[in-house]
Amino acid sequence: MMVTTEAAAAVRPPGDEDLSLLLTIRAFEEKLLDLFGRGMLNGTTHTCLGQEYVPVAMEGLLEARDHVFSNHRGHGHYLARHRDPEGLLAEIMGRRGAVCAGVGGSQHIRRERYLSTGVQGESLPVACGVALHLRRTEPGALACVYIGDGTFGEGGVYEALNLAALWRLPLLVVVENNGIAQSTPIARSMAGSIAGRAAAFGVEHRRIESMEVDEIRAQLADAVRAVREGAPLVAEFVTPRLGPHSKGDDTRPAEEIARLRAVDWYARYAEAEPERFQRLDREARAAVDAVAEDVVAREPS
Repeated sequence: MMVTTEAAAAVRPPGDEDLSLLLTIRAFEEKLLDLFGRGMLNGTTHTCLGQEYVPVAMEGLLEARDHVFSNHRGHGHYLARHRDPEGLLAEIMGRRGAVCAGVGGSQHIRRERYLSTGVQGESLPVACGVALHLRRTEPGALACVYIGDGTFGEGGVYEALNLAALWRLPLLVVVENNGIAQSTPIARSMAGSIAGRAAAFGVEHRRIESMEVDEIRAQLADAVRAVREGAPLVAEFVTPRLGPHSKGDDTRPAEEIARLRAVDWYARYAEAEPERFQRLDREARAAVDAVAEDVVAREPS
């Protein structure tokens, strides 16, 4: 996964609301790893450390009537959509107040036009069906589905792109291309490119290398408007995955992770605006700590 020098140099921290959301997602993911490390969580979880800016930027382009489909690495997608760390942590821990009564866990969440699944590629065909329904009953609404680069090994991806192009569906495919599928680098698993795959179906493709929320929205605003009119889009984000695939299974060399951390939005924003950043970071971490303390003390759901 490559992050360009130009993208790394253009540091423009977003406004307080967006920055607070970014920091809340970061604090939430780090809290999960801390709880796992202390033996307080069961099962598995996949954090979006380094990728938080993608759903935060996209949420500014989405509307309440849109449907969002997420994946196994979806905590950031959910928090950007619903701003509900309490319900999500309760779900992951199986505690009272859980979003889905504790039966969905980390990966399988359903709430108000939001659905996540841990099954690779499953959401795309479902999103196509929802997009078809929206085209017929709610013109102007769209279905947004998040997938990773590794999901392009699933045949359902290509069937969905084919139908979206044929039927001119309001389908927005957000690809979080972090360059590694579990522990397999993209160079060992994908011939050609994601852009080439979109082009094969006549689907518009945008490649986003910026990590700046406002810049991303400006780059995608016109294309997302076109999606609402029936022009499907593949928006490919070149983004780092700072954490392991799951809790502790990172096989990458330490120097590779250090290189990614050097261009991480968190460190760059902290340096660019230290006073505002530190204030909002303290607030976000204190809020997540309070949520965790409350949820840990609850009865099982």
